[in-house]
Amino acid sequence: MSDWVGIFWLVVLLLGNAFFVASEFAIVSARRSQIEPLADEGSKRAKTALFAMEHVSLMLACSQLGITVCSLLILQVAEPAIHHLFVVPLEAVGVPVALAGGIAFALALVLVTFLHVTFGEMVPKNISVSVADKAALVLAPPLVMIARVVNPVISSLNWLANHILRALKVEPKSELSSTYTLEEVQSIVEESTRSGLVDDESGLISGALEFSGQTAETTMVPFDELVTVRTDATPEDFERAVGRTGFSRFVMVDEHGNLTGYMHLKDVMSLPQAAYRRPITENRVRTLANLSVDDEIEDALAVMQGTGSHLARVLGPDGSTRGVLFLEDVIEQLVGEIRDATQNQGARRSGSTARTESTEVRARR
Repeated sequence: MSDWVGIFWLVVLLLGNAFFVASEFAIVSARRSQIEPLADEGSKRAKTALFAMEHVSLMLACSQLGITVCSLLILQVAEPAIHHLFVVPLEAVGVPVALAGGIAFALALVLVTFLHVTFGEMVPKNISVSVADKAALVLAPPLVMIARVVNPVISSLNWLANHILRALKVEPKSELSSTYTLEEVQSIVEESTRSGLVDDESGLISGALEFSGQTAETTMVPFDELVTVRTDATPEDFERAVGRTGFSRFVMVDEHGNLTGYMHLKDVMSLPQAAYRRPITENRVRTLANLSVDDEIEDALAVMQGTGSHLARVLGPDGSTRGVLFLEDVIEQLVGEIRDATQNQGARRSGSTARTESTEVRARR
């Protein structure tokens, strides 16, 4: 083989090595959220890229096989040609043959290593990481095609590698995980807000992220802060309580102070005039959902949605009532404080979270 043929194969093998390196990093770095919409629109390249991302173990095995083969062939084919190109001039200027051979070998090794690391590894890697989604769309189809051709080889190697991992107590994965932990997302939002890329003045994003960290106990109104109405109260008493406090919902308690349910102002307003001064009947009282103090706020919201209850009793480990969770308070954890036209200046809420504003508004207990 002539020296220039060897140089030609050096270029071809460097391109091959660069392809496999770029493909490997593109598949690992690409985001499903960017690829899936294109696949849904019918893009064949996007569908192939998704296939590669869902079979990442086999794709990486194919890439590693290609990189290894290209690297070995570069040493076998290109190094002798470059060595000969250096040794001839050295001998021509009078360098002894043995010394010229050693110098030429060192120069050839340095040059091949530089070309291999720079153009065969680093450049394609950086390109794929920088434009991972676009690179995956371009490189995944040929990589998948090559993987299908050499499937028996890479399947065998992948099977062997997976068994070695399991022997080391490591569970291999065939699909790339593209999820982030809550802490990682919070860090991304904080950094994006600090750099001006995200505007979260309303606190909606941060509130949504912190939503998962809340429990029924941290969001409830404690039992001793509840504004309550007795079950033997009349609609007239109920309306007076509304007028004094501005609240529209009240927890109902019996003569022993036990929670029996809750009522909304509209439940009273729908009563006929004849029943205005008679005790509210039990069938008018709405049922409270039951929650544990340790229930996460998402689970509490699901229970309240499932039962259709806007209020829930929060129970301690011993079964005692610790407080009441209001649906509005749950929503406030997500979207921030809610204010309306009936809310008094400085009050935390109006018409929903029935906290004691003064001793005067404590219902008859």
